[in-house]
Amino acid sequence: QLQASGGGSVQAGDSLRLSCAGSGSSFSIYAVGWFRQAPGKEREFVATVTSSGDSTYYAGSVKGRFTISRDNAKNTVFLQMNSLKAEDTAVYYCARNRYGGRLDDLPHYYDYWGQGTLVTVSS
Repeated sequence: QLQASGGGSVQAGDSLRLSCAGSGSSFSIYAVGWFRQAPGKEREFVATVTSSGDSTYYAGSVKGRFTISRDNAKNTVFLQMNSLKAEDTAVYYCARNRYGGRLDDLPHYYDYWGQGTLVTVSS
């Protein structure tokens, strides 16, 4: 299971760090991704990290502002979000990739999803 947390309401230009806590001893063998869904829009890819944490991949809209990382000793994946913009407002979901070494931006590669955490950015 995955549990996302850390969302909140901030001003444009502020920062937030989201956390995705996983359960089970096998958490560290899977890649993990973050997706988001804004009101009235489809779910979109944000970032992903491999099981070891040594490779990452970002959507163009967040590259240079967001950083994904993981601490496998704590079964947690983080999404550090800096320079937030109003268009970053969305519910953010973390998800487990069924493959460990892949960097996928399509939802169908992910088999377990957290419940989502809301990020609201005011301009």
